[in-house]
Amino acid sequence: MAGTTEIIEITTEFIRLDALLKFAAAVESGGEAKLLIQDAQVKVNGEICTQRGRKIREGDKVEVNGESYTVRGGAG
Repeated sequence: MAGTTEIIEITTEFIRLDALLKFAAAVESGGEAKLLIQDAQVKVNGEICTQRGRKIREGDKVEVNGESYTVRGGAG
């Protein structure tokens, strides 16, 4: 639903960007996540991110395909 932000709970200090997209069900596979990231279709905290291994931590906001995800939780 456009205009809403889904909260993604993690139990580790961080999650890789490609893993987050898969975990949040924003994509069906890691390969799909890789392509979206490489094609500059993913934003982290409002900026385009092309690093699929980027560490996403509590408070980070990820946007893809008109959906928005905010990470909550994390250890450390």
